[in-house]
Amino acid sequence: MIAHLRGILFSKKPNQVILDVHGVGYELNISLSTFQRMGAEGEAVSLHVYTHVREEAILLYGFQSISEKEVFLHLLTVTGVGPKLAVALLSGAPTEELIQAIRSNDLRRLVAIPGVGRKTAERIVLELRDKMMKLADAAQLPEPKETAGKALLREDLISALINLGYPRQPTEKAIAALMGDGVTPADFETLLKRALKVLAG
Repeated sequence: MIAHLRGILFSKKPNQVILDVHGVGYELNISLSTFQRMGAEGEAVSLHVYTHVREEAILLYGFQSISEKEVFLHLLTVTGVGPKLAVALLSGAPTEELIQAIRSNDLRRLVAIPGVGRKTAERIVLELRDKMMKLADAAQLPEPKETAGKALLREDLISALINLGYPRQPTEKAIAALMGDGVTPADFETLLKRALKVLAG
């Protein structure tokens, strides 16, 4: 499972980029928001990644911020919302604005996004409103005060545990406790073992 990629931007379009990582070109679907925040072709790029596996293909989705990826993953839990529609939602409004629209029950704003009908908008609000309340509080803060390496390690650990079948909320709680301030740093394998013990616990 690919959770993060860093490389050279080989080409970009409003909905898709190709990232050259040590000579291998990765094609990633992106939102318009991510596209607008990316640099020019030939520049170094770092993207958070969601790997979507289907019977006929493996699709990658790239995000410039963890918060955008978090909203994307929450959207995927809504009945009837797949990766394509989730990207459309993120393209139709900045991440913070989308969070605000969901938590404030702003159906008009959601329906204004192409491809989003009223019933879908109602389901999104019904199923995600409480979760967006928590994300809205986090969105008012700057990015976590941690090194890029620690942020990537945290993301990789959460992705690995979710891939093993553990629910997101207790997984994030366990990782937060294991990587909190004042905690002695550890490598991926050690932290993964510790997290598994906590979650089994």
